[in-house]
Amino acid sequence: MGAPYSQDLRDRVLAACDRGLPTKRVSEVFGVSPAWVRRLKQRRRETGETGPRPMGGATIIKIDMTRLAALVQEQPDATLKELRERLGIECAESAICMALQRLGLSFKKRHSTRRSRTARTWRRGVRTGATVSRSVRPAG
Repeated sequence: MGAPYSQDLRDRVLAACDRGLPTKRVSEVFGVSPAWVRRLKQRRRETGETGPRPMGGATIIKIDMTRLAALVQEQPDATLKELRERLGIECAESAICMALQRLGLSFKKRHSTRRSRTARTWRRGVRTGATVSRSVRPAG
């Protein structure tokens, strides 16, 4: 996601709209999307705000990161659901996932599982695109 537009640009766009220029023309002049101009005007009309809103995700972490790291150390192949249950807190599994990412931990495939049973879809020795049927010779 990119950075928000500057307050200076926002003020100039709103000033152009206040002068009576149509939204599409304002968007062309300032190089922004018509939808952004409409949203900016709507937000000013409804709330009086013109500045950018804060960016970023959740800043409050209710997960004990040291305890989570210890749980992963104990059982590295635990699922998100199992980790949440062991932590004993109410949160989404996605919150556990984000906490693991912040700790620099990731999910790896278990090496102890069997290989997939998917078989080959081609036969050895047969050229790709070759036909298997025999040609029939006319009697003659």
